[in-house]
Amino acid sequence: MRRTRSAFIVSVVSALGALALVGCSSGSDSGSGDEAVTSSPTSEESETPSAAAAAMGTDLGTAETSLGTIVVDGKGMTAYYFLKDTKDSGTSACADQCAAAWPAITTESDTPDVGGVTAEVGTIPTADGRKQITLDGRPIYTYAQDMAPGDVNGQGVNDVWYVIAPDGSEMDND
Repeated sequence: MRRTRSAFIVSVVSALGALALVGCSSGSDSGSGDEAVTSSPTSEESETPSAAAAAMGTDLGTAETSLGTIVVDGKGMTAYYFLKDTKDSGTSACADQCAAAWPAITTESDTPDVGGVTAEVGTIPTADGRKQITLDGRPIYTYAQDMAPGDVNGQGVNDVWYVIAPDGSEMDND
C-alpha cells in the first residue's frame, strides 16, 4: 500500500513539474515563445487504449482517437503540425521553449519507416544534427502535455497547432 501511494505521489509531482516547465515560456517572435503553451483545450483521450500498437516498429503509424484516424509516432504519441512552419523550407520555426513543449519527431533513418501514412514522408536536419520527420514538406512534432498514446491535448492550441491525418491534412476539431 505504501509503495503504491509513493508511486502515485511521484507521478503527480513529476507531472506537475513538467507542466511548470512547459508553462515557463517567454514571448518572442522567433517561434520560441507564446506558441509553446498558453492554454490547452479539454483533454481528449484515445478511444483505443493502445495507440502505440499501431505504430510499433515504425517511425510513424496511425491510431484511432476522438478526432478520428491520426498520425502517431513510434510510441503512439500524437503528431502535430505548427502553422508557423513554412512548407518545404527545410527548417523548423519551433525553437527554445517552443521545442521543449513541442518536441520534434525524429528518426535515425534517411527514409523513415511508416505504416498507414499516405502523406509524403521526408526529413530535415535539426539544429543539433538529428533528422526531424516531415509530412508533405512540413516538420512534425509531439506535445509535452499529451501524457498517453492517443491523447490529442494539443489540438488547436493557440490556433497554430493541429493534429495530422494520415493523408497529411490538418484535423478539424469536429
